[in-house]
Amino acid sequence: MASSNFAAGAYAAVQGLASGRPTPRVQPASEAGGDFKQFLGQTLDSVGDAGRRADAQAVSAASGKANVVDVVTAVAESETALQTMVAVRDRMISAYEEIMRMQI
Repeated sequence: MASSNFAAGAYAAVQGLASGRPTPRVQPASEAGGDFKQFLGQTLDSVGDAGRRADAQAVSAASGKANVVDVVTAVAESETALQTMVAVRDRMISAYEEIMRMQI
C-alpha cells in the first residue's frame, strides 16, 4: 500500500535524523503528497460514516426498532474514531510546529 511506503519513509527519515545518520531518499511532494492526502480523506470519510451509523442507530432505538446494545456500540465506535482523529490532528500540528522551529 502506498500509505505504508510513505509512513515507512517518514519513520526512516526521523530515525536517521535522531541518530545522526544520513537520511534515505525522500519522495518528492508530488509523489508522496497525493497518497497521504488520499489516506487522510479516506480516514475522515470513515469517521463521518461512523458518526452517521451512530445517528441512524439512535434514531432506530428511539422508534423502537434497534437494540440498545447496538446503539451503545455504534456510539462508542464513533467516539473512538473521533478521538483518534483528534489525536492524529494534534500530532500533525505538533510535528509541523517542530519543523518550523528547526534551524536551517
